[in-house]
Amino acid sequence: MASTKKELIVNGIKIPVIFEEQKSLPILNVQFIFKNSGFIKDGNNHGLAYLSSKILNEGSSDLKATKFAEKLDENAITLYSSMGFETLILELSSLNEKRDIAINMFQKLIKSPNFSEDALKKVKTLAIGNLKRKESDFDDMASKGLNALLYENTPLANPASGTVESISNIKLKDIENFIKDAFTLNNLTIVAGGDISFDELKSILNTILSSLNIGKVEEEKRIDFTSKKDLKIIKKDTEQAYIYFGSSFNAQTKNEDNYKAKVASFILGGSGFGSRLMEEIRVKRGLAYSAYASIGINKSYSSFTGYLQTKNESSDEAKELVISLVEEFVKNGVTQEELDAAKNFLSGSEPLRTETLAQRLNRAFILDFKGLDQDYPKDELEKIQNLKLEDLNNYIKTHTELNNLTFFIVRN
Repeated sequence: MASTKKELIVNGIKIPVIFEEQKSLPILNVQFIFKNSGFIKDGNNHGLAYLSSKILNEGSSDLKATKFAEKLDENAITLYSSMGFETLILELSSLNEKRDIAINMFQKLIKSPNFSEDALKKVKTLAIGNLKRKESDFDDMASKGLNALLYENTPLANPASGTVESISNIKLKDIENFIKDAFTLNNLTIVAGGDISFDELKSILNTILSSLNIGKVEEEKRIDFTSKKDLKIIKKDTEQAYIYFGSSFNAQTKNEDNYKAKVASFILGGSGFGSRLMEEIRVKRGLAYSAYASIGINKSYSSFTGYLQTKNESSDEAKELVISLVEEFVKNGVTQEELDAAKNFLSGSEPLRTETLAQRLNRAFILDFKGLDQDYPKDELEKIQNLKLEDLNNYIKTHTELNNLTFFIVRN
């Protein structure tokens, strides 16, 4: 079983389709993934993409929220919207016997969402309520604080869910324009699978796609930033110190050495127990219940980020320990024992990453989104197994930008 990349041609536009036929379950799953449509496009309307995705969960213009939801429930159909930094997603899932109803509901939502003042008022109320609840969520505060500091003057610095003020100021017309710009053929990748042939799927999709505008082809935008050694502390009435940290990481998705970054990330902070950070901070010193950090190499940006919680009185010690551990890691690299353990885990866990149809489709889309071949994971794993200690450590030593750690701490 494997997902494959195919395409549809609609109004002269080639639409990428990630597809897998799986007859073992009588289901259909379809995702419309609109690129260049996440909160990277919010501009000064922070939370616009978030609010737009929420209003898409309020049904169609004819059925409204309640009747639309009832229709979905009585037919065991799942249809919802979500968003990321670069994407706006509509996902449909149903039993094969309810396929026609499901597709009809999907088409209603795409052609005519519930753009009403009542729907806007509801999603605004929920969004603002959620933001106010998070005012006492110190993890959320530290995470957003780090983003604002680390990614200063880029879209990554902005809160994905907006602020109380920005959400209050968003108008219905803003959302209509946002979704109109997003729902275009040139913006679209389709991810689909289940007990259906590709010819059957094409017939279904052509009906839906004919209602979408062509739209413009947008250039890919790269967010380059350089981290600096920085620290910001916010004092709150809390029993714990929430320490978030990060740095820039000089890599792009198509770099041949990215498999080395995956191994380095695993050893430094991504593997939980056994990682450098966890062993030194929790196991040896008991400063934190958990400590994680990882390197993320994304299509539009790359960075190294991590977090931990500790006692208020231990926050300075924990921060300095993170700094010294990263400096030691960059200077001297890893041991053969650490490399062997990483190889064994990454190789042994690989089958677990593609057990389900959803996992395989999601991986196939991410590979396509990053511009990588579908056989990239297999090639990557082979490279990891053949990786020599000297080569890995030489690679780690070139990434001195890891030492430019920015910290955001919430503590008493």
